[in-house]
Amino acid sequence: MDGTEKAAAHPARLFVPPVFADPSARALSRVGVIDVGSNSVRLVVFDGAARSPAYFFNEKVMCGLGRGMAETGRLNPEGRERALAALTRFALLADGMALQSLTAIATAAVREAEDGPAFEAEVADRTGLRLEVIDGVEEARLSAQGVLLGWPGAAGLVCDIGGSSVELAEIGEGGVGARVTTPLGPFRLQGVAGGQKGLRKHIRTILEAQRGEISGRHPALYLVGGSWRAIARLDMERRGYPLTVLHEYEMTPKSIRKTLDWVAKSDLKALRARTRLSPERITLVPVAGVVLREVLKVYRPKTIRVSAYGIREGVLYEQMPERLRARDPLIEACRFAEATSARLPGLGHRLFEFIAPLYRKASADRLRLVRAACLLHDVSWRAHPDYRAEACFDNATRSNLGGLDHRGRIFLGLALMHRYSTGKSVLARMAPLQGLLGEAGRAEAEILGKAMRFGAMLSGTGPEQAGRLKYYPKKQVLELVMNPRAEALFGEAAQARFAALATALGAGTLVRTARRDPPEP
Repeated sequence: MDGTEKAAAHPARLFVPPVFADPSARALSRVGVIDVGSNSVRLVVFDGAARSPAYFFNEKVMCGLGRGMAETGRLNPEGRERALAALTRFALLADGMALQSLTAIATAAVREAEDGPAFEAEVADRTGLRLEVIDGVEEARLSAQGVLLGWPGAAGLVCDIGGSSVELAEIGEGGVGARVTTPLGPFRLQGVAGGQKGLRKHIRTILEAQRGEISGRHPALYLVGGSWRAIARLDMERRGYPLTVLHEYEMTPKSIRKTLDWVAKSDLKALRARTRLSPERITLVPVAGVVLREVLKVYRPKTIRVSAYGIREGVLYEQMPERLRARDPLIEACRFAEATSARLPGLGHRLFEFIAPLYRKASADRLRLVRAACLLHDVSWRAHPDYRAEACFDNATRSNLGGLDHRGRIFLGLALMHRYSTGKSVLARMAPLQGLLGEAGRAEAEILGKAMRFGAMLSGTGPEQAGRLKYYPKKQVLELVMNPRAEALFGEAAQARFAALATALGAGTLVRTARRDPPEP
């Protein structure tokens, strides 16, 4: 059971005051991070629900500071000027946003270049920014913390690829363990002699040398970095995968090898056009692919997961008090969405309590998704009624939500869609994504959606004001116990929705008022 499952196993923990109401969380509002990497320079500003990062601003410039550095020992001249221009812009933007916190970090290219110190000084002179040049082991730690921000219960090996280096870090039990840095970034490998055979041997030798620090097999491998995300996007393209959200995309070693073989036989320009990868990124894929093949051979993971969170999110995680880190990122993001977008903030909690009898034997992971759905059930109410169901589906499957895998996204999307509509035309348009969930998962999502649809309309202030549900799965009976003063709420529309929920459950119905003795189901 991972960290998110543990939270769901104790429902009371889901109802503590929301993290964004905590003063220490409000102190993290508008946190800026500038990341000066070997390939790109980026400014990210986080805002909103601190435990689940909301991207207030996110801009990247592909500078290539480390390109050619293996031969010259110096920062790429063109990349240097582009980076200075980008940092000058970022400093002005940060000043205009009145950020409460701004951290500027630089990694492999700046720390290893002969002219790195001169670049730091010029950045300070031009922009007023003080670059914190971190070593490779610290880079590995921060990247691993970024993964933990999205996966509180993650356990395995984090592999972060940059232009000039690859960092490895072990994670588990909510913390970061052993970590190392290696000179295996694509820029550093482009000049290795001996062709493909020589390159593979060089990479394997370096990885094997780290086995004293990072040892053993790791069932889960978490990939961080643009080159890994590019390979994952190509894997999606080869497979015809219908959801192009890279965060928490899962691959197998076999699938990755097939994709790398496919890329080797394909026209990179054509693939770039199909996947919208940048020219700078896709040119690094062949070399990055060789590194990934060797990582798979050495550490033999069973599953590979892509993380869109890395060093920048790790800096945000660094600033979080421990009590914030312990929160579930998915639930906190949903609570923030409800508080800012729902018509009646707080109704999601009461709706969850109302339909909870349907889930007495549900797994901790399923309860967590039910809770998330109830919190999100009304956040799309401003959408046009004809498209509200589709808007709900799109919001769930494409939103920036941490702690949620792709099947979870689709489950939430389908449940929220059924909360508003069951139209066959809408379902048909979503069919490719629904196929990822399986028949049983789709049926469960429909039940949840119809439960929310019934509960949300039973009373404007909360369904518990009207009555309570009882469910007898063995006897296949769904019972509604009405409060004496609320019987009129169970009108024709409510009756139809109650019947639809019972049909989805494969159950018969029983309706009574609380003042009468309950008949035997």
